[in-house]
Amino acid sequence: MNVIKTIRHLTTHGAALGLGFALGIYMLPILIAPSDPDQASIAAVTESASYHAKFDRNRQDSDAFHWGEGTVSVGQNQIAFEGELAPGPDYKLYLSPTFVETEEAFKANKSTMVRLADIKTFNGFVADVPDSVNVADFTTVVVWCETFSQFISSGQYR
Repeated sequence: MNVIKTIRHLTTHGAALGLGFALGIYMLPILIAPSDPDQASIAAVTESASYHAKFDRNRQDSDAFHWGEGTVSVGQNQIAFEGELAPGPDYKLYLSPTFVETEEAFKANKSTMVRLADIKTFNGFVADVPDSVNVADFTTVVVWCETFSQFISSGQYR
């Protein structure tokens, strides 16, 4: 009888510990995220942008925990996103010369991409484009979770 009770306790406590760990990974980026950019900052980039694209929840490798939804404005000096990203850790913003919407496609084309910025906010962002990068040389904006190699979203602007 004690063996069954011990196994039950180990199982339930292990499940609770695992759930707590998973929730911690999910919640930590939300808790430590900086303030979202103000609408004026996003609007300024949007008005001067040369290109626009959409992040869509229905990308091939997007799912309930990895998605983006909104409008991306691409200018030569800055990129702005107005919308929402699923919260997560270690998001990176890339420019790609080819449209990608899967983890496999991202990994296959990563060497041709340029990483622009860390994304730490989930309700819009503004990222600087270095002078050495010409956005017209690329076609797609991609948000990627570096730590877990997860595709989040992409938008083709050309």
